[in-house]
Amino acid sequence: MKILIMTACPCGMASSYLAARLLRQAAQDLGWQVNVECYSRLEPVTSFTQTQLDEAELVLVAADTLLDVSRFIGKPLYRSDIQSALNDPKAWLQQGRTQAVVQKKGESMAGVKLVAITACPTGVAHTFMCAEALTGAATAMEIQLKVETRGSVGAQHALTAADIKAADAVIIAADIEVDLSRFDGKRVYRTSTGMALKKPQYTLECAQAEARLYRHKEKSPAGTDGTCRQDDIQQDVKQAGPYRHLLTGVSFMLPMVVAGGLIIALSFVFGIEAFQQQDSLAAALMQIGGGSAFALMIPVLSGYIAYSIADRPGIAPGMIGGMLASTLGAGFLGGIIGGFLAGYSARALVQKVPMPTSLSALKPILIIPLFASLFTGLVMIYVVGGPVAWVMTTLTEFLNNMGSANAVLLGIIIGAMMCFDMGGPVNKAAYAFSVGLLASHTYGPMAAAMAAGMVPALGMGIATLLARRKFNVSEREAGKAALVLGLCFISEGAIPFAARDPLRVIPSCMLGGALTGALSMFFGARLLTPHGGIFVFFIPNAIQPLLWYGLAIAVGAIMTGVLYSVLKRSDAQLLAGK
Repeated sequence: MKILIMTACPCGMASSYLAARLLRQAAQDLGWQVNVECYSRLEPVTSFTQTQLDEAELVLVAADTLLDVSRFIGKPLYRSDIQSALNDPKAWLQQGRTQAVVQKKGESMAGVKLVAITACPTGVAHTFMCAEALTGAATAMEIQLKVETRGSVGAQHALTAADIKAADAVIIAADIEVDLSRFDGKRVYRTSTGMALKKPQYTLECAQAEARLYRHKEKSPAGTDGTCRQDDIQQDVKQAGPYRHLLTGVSFMLPMVVAGGLIIALSFVFGIEAFQQQDSLAAALMQIGGGSAFALMIPVLSGYIAYSIADRPGIAPGMIGGMLASTLGAGFLGGIIGGFLAGYSARALVQKVPMPTSLSALKPILIIPLFASLFTGLVMIYVVGGPVAWVMTTLTEFLNNMGSANAVLLGIIIGAMMCFDMGGPVNKAAYAFSVGLLASHTYGPMAAAMAAGMVPALGMGIATLLARRKFNVSEREAGKAALVLGLCFISEGAIPFAARDPLRVIPSCMLGGALTGALSMFFGARLLTPHGGIFVFFIPNAIQPLLWYGLAIAVGAIMTGVLYSVLKRSDAQLLAGK
């Protein structure tokens, strides 16, 4: 078989050159005749000759930048990111052979119009970094792209009806549920914010090639009155799983936790016990933060888990289930169970219970809230509440009374999880667990989680300062940004480094994060709010003890920075095969 291979990386240095060498050798091992066009500043580009183009039976492109493939019209062509080719060259070649698609005229991405929505659970980091990455890649690829961000401040740069109508496809880069009713009749491609952030060009290409027609269920003929029928429940392009439903609930709960925690911290300005004095300002602040905001945490969590599952019909039974979990002492675990009970029961009523069209208007305002709430409430009271309340009481007592060794071990686990995938599922699981414990007035795990979450980005920034010569210009610039992001508790600042060198970056971050988590728990640190980074340091009593907590973060970040500065291989070392 005669094949052509093209390689290219954004900096035009090591990755492209290494991929070209590895793929050439792997192709020769398979007995293929291969010619390689490598875009690297390390050697002149040798373009394919017309004879090579005519005789080629397969074209394989490993690139993270835009390459002109118009020469290959009529040839089977396979494209992917360059890291996949570097990980296993022989398997990548075989995969390219089986998945190649004949290149046709008019398939260039230039001039394509796309719209996108980005949304992450916290609405702080991934949401906006993902939008920026997609926009930058779209500009390089000559794609017209407009991105609507669903962050913590609400929707920004909202897509208009005209934007959606003109779009060739829609990208939903979200880790939580978003309303897709606007995109009825459009081609929709769904991915995570993490994937779109790490591989924006690949995401744009997949959106154009793999987007599928989305059909929102038909609305009632009298849709203007706000009623809905059985078919009105939003059906995603691909049914979301429990993990996404949980993250949706967490994302709506977070503002309550942040506001409540900070207001409680403000009440402590007048003294730790000052709120016990009736009619004082400290008592009023505690009533707002602890008596109201924190009291709404679990109902909101439960209600929006149900909303993610069943859309609006799930909100009422979900919040009722969450309130019962709170009053029964079942805590955030009970709230999660109540949310899923309410959501799936509401969705079952919507989809499975037939009703005459004349009575369909009663379904969302009477039948679903009544029966879903009854089912959820009775199960919570008679089945779930007692056992889960016992579990929460036992867990809370254990966490509040555990010895130093157990505390350090928990800190190590939370810290390592926070740094494993930097905003991915493992990170979010540790974060959600820590946030949920705030409702039980257990503040140690949250302190460990935020401290460890600051380590990856800070560590990468420190590494670029300690071993400056090992990093190229773009990496040093990314290091400066990572330092700022790390201080703001945005661990995603380390993602550019992890994507390029995961086998060295991730272990370095996990070791530093584990050390920080362990020290935070050992010092008995308590954090009243789940976000804010260094800005929380300036709010009196939001963190205790402040100096030891800052030391824990600094020690972990320095450890990560030193480790990676030692392990990091420069582009010159990579080329020399060291």
